[in-house]
Amino acid sequence: QVQLAESGGGSVQAGGSLRLSCVATGYTYSPHCMGWFRQAPGKEREGVGWLYTGSATTFYADSVKGRFTISRDYARNTLYLQMNSLKPEDTAMYYCAARESRGICAIDSDMDHWGKGTLVTISS
Repeated sequence: QVQLAESGGGSVQAGGSLRLSCVATGYTYSPHCMGWFRQAPGKEREGVGWLYTGSATTFYADSVKGRFTISRDYARNTLYLQMNSLKPEDTAMYYCAARESRGICAIDSDMDHWGKGTLVTISS
C-alpha cells in the first residue's frame, strides 16, 4: 500500500527558507509524477510544483517560480520542496501527492495518493 508522509513544516519569518520532505513507501516502481499542493485557510487547494519522474522534469506555479525548487532522492524515495524567499501568502498546509498513470499532474483530482500534510506559517 502506497503511503506518503510529509515533514519539515514550521513557522518562519518572511524572507526565510524551509525544506519540506515527502517520504514515499509501498512503491515497487516510480509513479508517473509527484507533486506538491497547498491549501491556505479559506481557499481552495492549489498546485505548487510537479516532478515527472521519467524525465526528471519539473514545473512550478507562477506564484512560486524562482523561489521554490522540487528535487527527489530516488534512493531514499523522498521528494523535497525547497522554499526560499518565503512570503506571508505562502502560509498554507502543504501536501505531497503522486500519480501512477501517465497524464497531467497539475490537477489535484487526478492524483492517486496523498499525504496528510505539513503546516507552513510565514509571519511578516
